[in-house]
Amino acid sequence: MPEMKINKVVFLPLAFLACLFICSCNHPAQTNTKNTFHLNISAGYLESLDPAFAKDLNMMWIDHMVYNTLVETDEHLHIVPSLARKWEVSENGLVYTFHIRGDVHFQDNALFEGGKGRKMTSNDVVYSFNRIMDPRTASPGAWIFNGKVAAVDPFTAIDDTTFQIKLRSPFRPLPEILSMLYCSIVPYEVAEHWGKDFRNHPCGTGPFLFSYWDEGNTLNLLKNPNYWEQDSTGSKLPYLDAVQVTFIDSKATEFLLFRQGKTDLVNGIDGSFKDLLLSKDGKLKKEFQNKFRLEKSTYLNTEYLGFLTDSTSPVMQDEPTRNPLVRRAINYAIDRRKIVTYFKNGMEIPATQGFIPAGMPGYDSGAHYGYNYDPEKALQLLAEAGYPYGKGLKPIKILVPNNFEDIVNFIGSELQEVGINLNIELIQPNILKQEMSKGKAVFFRAQWLADYPDAETYLVFFNSHYPAPPNYTRFCDPTFDKWYEESLNLPDTPRQVLYRKMDSLVMSYAPVVPLYYENLVHLVQNNISGFRSNPMNIIDIKQVRIKQ
Repeated sequence: MPEMKINKVVFLPLAFLACLFICSCNHPAQTNTKNTFHLNISAGYLESLDPAFAKDLNMMWIDHMVYNTLVETDEHLHIVPSLARKWEVSENGLVYTFHIRGDVHFQDNALFEGGKGRKMTSNDVVYSFNRIMDPRTASPGAWIFNGKVAAVDPFTAIDDTTFQIKLRSPFRPLPEILSMLYCSIVPYEVAEHWGKDFRNHPCGTGPFLFSYWDEGNTLNLLKNPNYWEQDSTGSKLPYLDAVQVTFIDSKATEFLLFRQGKTDLVNGIDGSFKDLLLSKDGKLKKEFQNKFRLEKSTYLNTEYLGFLTDSTSPVMQDEPTRNPLVRRAINYAIDRRKIVTYFKNGMEIPATQGFIPAGMPGYDSGAHYGYNYDPEKALQLLAEAGYPYGKGLKPIKILVPNNFEDIVNFIGSELQEVGINLNIELIQPNILKQEMSKGKAVFFRAQWLADYPDAETYLVFFNSHYPAPPNYTRFCDPTFDKWYEESLNLPDTPRQVLYRKMDSLVMSYAPVVPLYYENLVHLVQNNISGFRSNPMNIIDIKQVRIKQ
């Protein structure tokens, strides 16, 4: 161990120097204004600026700057008005009526009369939602409406400021779904003119407007001078003049740029820097506290291991994990607190209360239906399953994306303590997702991120009426499915009570091994104030100020 520490001290600065040389050669030109927020997207690319394709976090971040939705999710998981001032639902739960603001204009664009942004109306909402469902658009967000809205004329503009959605059957989380960036409102004449090229000719109602995009290198957004929102004192938003986005895919280089003050935010802490920056209890070390700050908050993400539970599948005929007792034994044999302490520096929350993550309405912090570390219970369950101390139990293969190898190796050693042998097969994440979708992954490592702030987005994962995704485990239980349907037209409080019963039922069959509920971690420069994010990690920079 001492030698390893010496190696880190010697080689890490050398890596920093190499990255510094790269940065000094290739760092793109800065914008002219000092009042610019600098952001790096470490994925190295952005697929589109068209919100109909906002399927990953990087696109969601940028789309949230350029566009608005009818409603938004705030940092406390409340659904709050945005382009819609208010809304109501009919008594039967089938019609939602939204009252649209009458003072919102699209950003200036050459396709509008005189180049000036025209007023947004409910007709634009109708167009935007129909566009998502149109097969010609091929939006990955079509699922949010398909099967939910009425088959004929689901979207109606009653007048310029009144918009209605008609549903096939009640779905109380509808406002939460409408907060997704897929549901951003776009102007029909601009979107129709550019067609597929709307991806790089965006136009919305948001706080920043498109300026320049050199794909893979830099993206510039400018302040929208006609933006409709104000702060609590009546001052116009946003405060920033511009946003500059870079696409450097090296986390080491990204961190160096941040240390040099050339970027203002780092999303998450790369494993290679975790011990450098954080103490064992998850706090920023003292030597960095006067340079930047660590912001930690709830993140609606459950990291888990999943089992295929379809006993009729040919790939399951010889698998011991067909037996719920074996799956429960695996749950009891894993010490989640050690995983969080030793691999995550205490930054996450051990997932001992079920699949619904901490922070989500419906999560029960006092739940007893989850799994704590109890190897004796694991041995008891294995004996009941006919495998005393693991005798006669064949090795279980788990498919693991290569960036999670360390944690799964630890899990393998824990399972070995109770007589369960794990064969770990590393696999590319995209191939793993394909195997999960085809029902060929018997045991796999994955995560489930909330699409919207309602626990239905976690429980639909176990609905037998849905394919994979979302039901990667092929879990099937008639009682669960019945409760799921009942939940869709319940008011908030009774719906969340039923959600807990559903979570409890699922965990009794153990189709998953929840490992930990993730926390959001951002590194932010000390001269930045007003930065916000919600528990889906959608950042909000409308009220960011930069101290010069």
